[in-house]
Amino acid sequence: MRIFHIHGSGVHELAALPHQLPEQGFVWIACARPAFQLRLAEIQQHLQLLTGLQLVDLHVSDLLNAQLPSHYDYTSQYDLLVFRRLGTGNGDRPADAPPVASGLAAGPAPAPTPVRRGGPPVLRRIDTSPVGFAVFDRVLLTVHPPDCLVRDTYATRLLAAVPSTAHGDVREGRPSPVAGSRLPTSAADLMLRVVNLMVDSYLELRRDLTRQLDHWQTELLKPRARYVNWSSLLEARLSLHALDETCEDQRSALQDWIDALETWPQPDTPAGLRELDLLKVRSRDVLEHIERVVHHVRRLEQSTETAVQMHFSVQSNRTNDIMRTLTALTAVFLPLNLIAGIFGMNFEFLPLIHMQDGFWWAVGAMIAIAVGLVALFWRKRYLARTGV
Repeated sequence: MRIFHIHGSGVHELAALPHQLPEQGFVWIACARPAFQLRLAEIQQHLQLLTGLQLVDLHVSDLLNAQLPSHYDYTSQYDLLVFRRLGTGNGDRPADAPPVASGLAAGPAPAPTPVRRGGPPVLRRIDTSPVGFAVFDRVLLTVHPPDCLVRDTYATRLLAAVPSTAHGDVREGRPSPVAGSRLPTSAADLMLRVVNLMVDSYLELRRDLTRQLDHWQTELLKPRARYVNWSSLLEARLSLHALDETCEDQRSALQDWIDALETWPQPDTPAGLRELDLLKVRSRDVLEHIERVVHHVRRLEQSTETAVQMHFSVQSNRTNDIMRTLTALTAVFLPLNLIAGIFGMNFEFLPLIHMQDGFWWAVGAMIAIAVGLVALFWRKRYLARTGV
C-alpha cells in the first residue's frame, strides 16, 4: 500500500494511513487487491476518520472482484469507477475463477494463477484486469491488481515531476512548479489522469496489433500459401472482439461519469468553477481516446474478416485456374483419343492401315490437331495464368 499527500506545491509519500485530513490538498491511498482485502477493516476505519463515512458493502465487493467489467456507480458522498487496464500477461485470477463474495473474509487471498493464452505474444497482452477508484472530495482510494504498473508508473511520475517529500525528506535541486500545471488539483482529477494513463497503454498496443495483423494479411493473400494457422487467427479475432467489448464498457462507464459531472453543483468561486470545467474537459479527452481505441479495434476486426474472405477468394480463383487448364488439356486430347479409337477398330479395311507411311500420316495429323487446339486455347486465354 502506498499513501500520498498531494497539494499545490508538492507531493508527500506517507508511511502510514493518516488519521485526519491535511489542511491543503488531498490524500491518495493506492493499494493492491490482496492488501485491500487483508486490511479492509483498517482502511474503512481511516476512511471514517478522514471523510466521515465508509464504503458500502456492495462497492467493497466490486473493488474485490477481479472479473468485474468497467462500470460507474455513485452515492451521495462518493463516486465509484471500475476501469479495466491492460494486464501484464499473468492476470490476477484465472479466467474461470469465481468472483469474490461480499462476505469480506479476512483470510489471505489465493496465489494468482497464470492465464495461458495462445497465439502471438501481442495477443496475450490483451488480458485485462480491473482497477477500482473510490472518489471522495479530498480522498482517492484506488484498488489495483498485484504488481500493478499503472500505480507505480504514475506514482513515480508524481514524485519526479515536482519537489516532493518522501517520508519527511524534502528533495532539493528542482525548480518550483507552477501550481496546477503538473499536479492534479483534486481526487477526481487524479482519477482521470490515472485512467488516461491506462487508456494510453491501449493506444500503444494498436501499433503492435496492426503490425501483427498486417503480417497475417500478407500471408493470407499469398497465392501459393497452402497452410494457414487458423487457430491463431481465430484467437486473434476472439481477442479483438473481447478488446472491443472491454473498450465499449470503458466508454459507457466514462460517459456515465461525464453525465454525473453535469449534475454537480456549480462552485461559488471562479477557481472552483475553473476546476470543474477542467474536469469536464479532461473527461471528454479521455473519452475521445477510448473512442479512438474502439474505432481502431473495429477497423482491425473488419480488416481481419476482409483478409479471410480475400484469402478464400484467391484460393477459389486459383482452383478455377487449375480446373480451366485441366479442362483445356482434356479438350486437346479428346480428338486424339478419337483418332486412336478409330484406328484401333478390328476392321480388315481401314484408310492408311496398309500404307507403308500410314502411321506417320496419322501421327502428323494428331500432332497438327493438338498444336492447333493448344494455339486456339492459348489465344482465348484458356491456358493463360490469371494474375492475382
